[in-house]
Amino acid sequence: MEHPDMNVLVIDVGGTNIKVGGSGHLTPLKIPSGAGFTASQMATAVKAAVTWPFDAVAIGYPGPVVSGRPGHEPVNLGGGWVRFDYADAFGKPVKLINDAAMQALGSYEGGRMLFLGLGTGLGSALVAEGVLEPLELAHLPYRKGRTYEDYVGLRGLERLGRKKWQHHVEAVVALFHHALQVDYVVLGGGQTKKLKGLPPDVRLGSNDNAMVGGVRLWVPATPGRGDPRRHVMPSA
Repeated sequence: MEHPDMNVLVIDVGGTNIKVGGSGHLTPLKIPSGAGFTASQMATAVKAAVTWPFDAVAIGYPGPVVSGRPGHEPVNLGGGWVRFDYADAFGKPVKLINDAAMQALGSYEGGRMLFLGLGTGLGSALVAEGVLEPLELAHLPYRKGRTYEDYVGLRGLERLGRKKWQHHVEAVVALFHHALQVDYVVLGGGQTKKLKGLPPDVRLGSNDNAMVGGVRLWVPATPGRGDPRRHVMPSA
């Protein structure tokens, strides 16, 4: 169903807000979410807020996505996300992807790129020569019985203070940069506002890149010379 003129509705699901945008609407609307917010409430709120026509839907989900469906219920929201019929609710075809992977797809500018989302937790995804690979690095062990997320996510910032937290962000970036042999790292997420300076080969992303990534799920960048994003072929 991919078509360059397709209008894609993009929904970026977060624990504080749902961001809604898409084709021609890359600056998203915000809808409050929070603990107890269900999949059904999300669909109802989005349909009430959207005033433009769309042909397909892309959803960035805050957790693992397996075979196009949530792998488990979200940690910071209500229930009902795993079994919810998204296509039926919106009346259009729907693709779900991990939220960090969707933002990574929208941030990609060619080569091998690692995306790390510094938010409440730690999102991660790799795009290698245009092929998107969602990662789950957050809960791997890092130091003193704690995970990477415990050090570079919000809990780490609150426990360590900004200066020590940034030290660990830089150490984790360097570690993954070397381990995954990437050309550059893009840092996204709300906690990037706390960073003072960036290491070499590290760029700041924009949360609005999730809107671009959602559109690319349905309308990959057109092949052509001079376009560094030309081979983006995301897996749903």
